[in-house]
Formats: sequence, structure tokens, C-alpha cells
Amino acid sequence: MPELPEVESLRRLLTEEAVGRAVVRVDVAAISVLKTYDPPFTALAGMFVTSVARHGKFLDVEVGGELHLIVHLARAGWLQWRDNLPPAPPKPGKGPLALRVHLGERDDDPPGSAYGFDLTEAGTKKGLAAYCVRDPAEVPGVARLGPDPLSEDFTPEQLGELLAAAGRSQIKGVLRDQSVIAGIGNAYSDEVLHAARLSPFKPANSLDAEGVAALHAVIRGTLADAIARSDGLETSQLKREKKAGLRVHARTGQPCPVCGDTVREVSFADSSLQYCATCQTGGKPLADRRLSRLLK
Repeated sequence: MPELPEVESLRRLLTEEAVGRAVVRVDVAAISVLKTYDPPFTALAGMFVTSVARHGKFLDVEVGGELHLIVHLARAGWLQWRDNLPPAPPKPGKGPLALRVHLGERDDDPPGSAYGFDLTEAGTKKGLAAYCVRDPAEVPGVARLGPDPLSEDFTPEQLGELLAAAGRSQIKGVLRDQSVIAGIGNAYSDEVLHAARLSPFKPANSLDAEGVAALHAVIRGTLADAIARSDGLETSQLKREKKAGLRVHARTGQPCPVCGDTVREVSFADSSLQYCATCQTGGKPLADRRLSRLLK
């Protein structure tokens, strides 16, 4: 699933490539991607892209200073910038394409260019979502977001208040909760907790002021480093860079890059977490209830 660093990289790319271009038309290849109908997506045509913002994991393409095309890539969605879009509308239901946005030429573009971007989604479980709204707050997922961990307002004191309010909830789940902190998902919560040497099952309110400050620094540093590694890469390279930069997430059975112990996993119904017992839990493996049931 694309998380804050990947979405931020896409925001920067679209800011460079799309701002200043007019929306020529929007092709819908999968009706399921459309989550709003008023204003219609056809209303974007003829207006210029004025800015691109990010709200947690949501991309916000502002058009004409009036409307916003907001996208959530969900688990298997992606955005691909194109400089050679085919002129013919795509056939609905063919392949992973869900939405295509055609953009006009700039003055310095080669004649006959066909710029724009595709929204695609792999697999059969569809979660990719596109909204056309007048105000980003009209999107329920945006309206409920917690603070952005890279904003200046996100201080150690604010993080401490959020963790205290979460009580004895496991810190892994708190970091993933978009209404608490916006943008961190399953992968980067694993990476943050590994770097901070914290058990994913540790109660959120059990950190002292020093521990909160250390976690705050790790959160910001981990996300900033991931963004820096992706800076300037094409959209087709971002997924590969994310996978290459992860130290424990999705690396079950491989050696921990810090201590050499084997990276372990805890499985849940629809996801899993990875951790290093030596670095994070004092050498004690965490209980994996689903695996325990399978072994009985």
C-alpha cells in the first residue's frame, strides 16, 4: 500500500509535471473508482491544474482554484505519469486502468505531446477511490485525518498527547490509525518501531517524555529518509525503491540489518507485521495466535 513517502513523491512529481497544464478530459475505465458525482468529473475539463497537495495518503490535485480531484490509492492502486497517452478512450473493464486524466501542452512542450496520468489498480479487490469535490474536507477520509507527522505543528509534545489519549492500545495500531497520525501505514510503522527499538505490542501510553521524544525523531527521520531516496525517481521506480529501503517490513526470515537476528512475523486476518526480537522485544518472540492455531 502506498504510504506517506510514496504519496509525497507523487505529489512532488505532479507539481512539477502537471501544474500549469489544462485538463483536456477525464476517461473513466472503472466506474467503481468514482466516489462522488456532484460536481461531475467532466467539470474538470477546460480548467488548469493550479496546485497539488497531500493529506496523509490522499493526493489532492486542485483544478481551476475551484475543484479538487482527490485520490486515495488504497492497497493496490498506483498513479503513472505518461507523456504518450493514447488519444482513444479506454475500453471499460479492460486491464488495471481505472481513470485517465489527459492534460494539455505547455508552451515549451514538443508539438503533438500527449501528457497526463493513469490511475491503475492491480488485483480483484477494488479500493482505489477518486473524488471530485469543491472542498477537500468533503472527503470523509480527509476530514478525519490526524496531524501530518512532517508538519511543523507535529511536535514531541503533540505526539505525547496523542499516545496518552490512546491509553493502553498497542503502539503499532496507534501509529497506523489515520485519525491519530496521518500517512503512516503497515510498512512504515514496522520500520519506525524497529528503528526506535520498540515492541509493536507496547502500550501507547507507557512511554516517558524521553521515549516520546526519541520516537518523534525516528518517525520524522524515517519518513524524510524514504522521501529523499525517492526524490527525482519516475513513478515506475517508486515501488521498487520503497521495497529496497525497508529493513524489516516484508522481510520475514531474513537477517536483521542491525543485529543479524532473524526477522519474525505476527499474522493477522488481513495483514501482518514484521519485527526483530533482539532489537525490539528483548529477544522474546511475540505471540502469533493465528500461527499457533494452525500448529495445533
